[in-house]
Amino acid sequence: MKKLLFSITLLVFGASAYSQDLPTNPEPGKCYVRCKTPDVWKNQDVTIETQAAYKTISTIPATYKTITERVLVKEASQKLVVVPAVYETRDVVVVVKEASYRLEAIPGTFGSETLTYTAKEDGSKLSVSPATFRSDSETIEIKPASATWQMSDVAPDCQSSDPNDCRYWCYKPIPAEYVTISKTLLDRDASTSRTSVPGFTKTYKKTVVANKPSTRRVEIPEVTKVVKKTVMVTPPTTRIVEIPAEYATISKVILDKDASFVEKNVPAQYKTVTKEVLVQKGGLTTWKEVDCKLTEASILPINWNLGSATLTAEAKRIIDTRLLPVLKTGVAVALESHTDSRGSKESNQDLSERRAMAVSNYLISKGINASQLTANGFGENRLTNRCSDGVSCTEREHRANRRTTFRVVNQ
Repeated sequence: MKKLLFSITLLVFGASAYSQDLPTNPEPGKCYVRCKTPDVWKNQDVTIETQAAYKTISTIPATYKTITERVLVKEASQKLVVVPAVYETRDVVVVVKEASYRLEAIPGTFGSETLTYTAKEDGSKLSVSPATFRSDSETIEIKPASATWQMSDVAPDCQSSDPNDCRYWCYKPIPAEYVTISKTLLDRDASTSRTSVPGFTKTYKKTVVANKPSTRRVEIPEVTKVVKKTVMVTPPTTRIVEIPAEYATISKVILDKDASFVEKNVPAQYKTVTKEVLVQKGGLTTWKEVDCKLTEASILPINWNLGSATLTAEAKRIIDTRLLPVLKTGVAVALESHTDSRGSKESNQDLSERRAMAVSNYLISKGINASQLTANGFGENRLTNRCSDGVSCTEREHRANRRTTFRVVNQ
């Protein structure tokens, strides 16, 4: 009940306010329409980062080279060779054989020594952990919330002779429009980890002199007889024989260039979204005097091609000449398009709506604010002559029904 009382109060108040807000000093026989200042919008580009910058890493493995090295495997040494004594026999009745001695060679002794060398030096290798990402999104307001004025229909219980006394204005809100942009964000950038690659050693044996060769003296006692005597002319001696050292060639692997890596930066990716921004808010203004003929349906003599909703160059010239100057005065216009009866009702309804929207879209492209335009199609529902389904008519009669009109209306 409260809601009903509130609606009635609002209706009476709106009708009263509307009836009081009439043109000042109107002249008889002239027509007036209420004009609205349209909202002024501008397009603004917003750039969103859709893919974060990151880096990639590639590794270059370590390189090695093989070298040879000459090593001593047996040191130089000596050996002693015994030179025996020289004797001669003399015919003397003396001691048969004098006391003497002999030398025995004691050969040198050798030992072995194990030596260790680096067969491969220590190195390292790199492993890569690639970058990881996470999904995200960002919601952008591409058209902010706004509102528009709308006038109600005439109340069914209106008692006034002027129907405008029983109407009221409503400021209808228009919700904002949003778009959600998917984004990929960098969670963790690429990195590397280094792992040691140990080298290894090898051994070789080396023969060394433990004891040098020497001699020992063995005594020979003299023999006493009356015999021929053998006399030592030259005592025994020794001579040294040099034994050269021995060498061997070994190969080993050494590190030429250690492992490394190369980084490459991948730039971020962006997407530009265009959104509408309200520059100046419109609203109701004053009444404007118009030609009374414009308040009734006026024909736009557009020759639509059969089944087509495309504006020809001639059709655009007609709109520029007949309709565009009217709209530039600030008034609002209702566009209505009709077809002839040929074809199905559904296809004719769709065709008429597309033709009305074609005119509206062309006017908007010429700078007319969309709030000044309403576009409706009525198909074959409002024929101007007898040429309905099943009636044989000339092409001229059908062309009379295939029309587009406009009329000035209150905003």
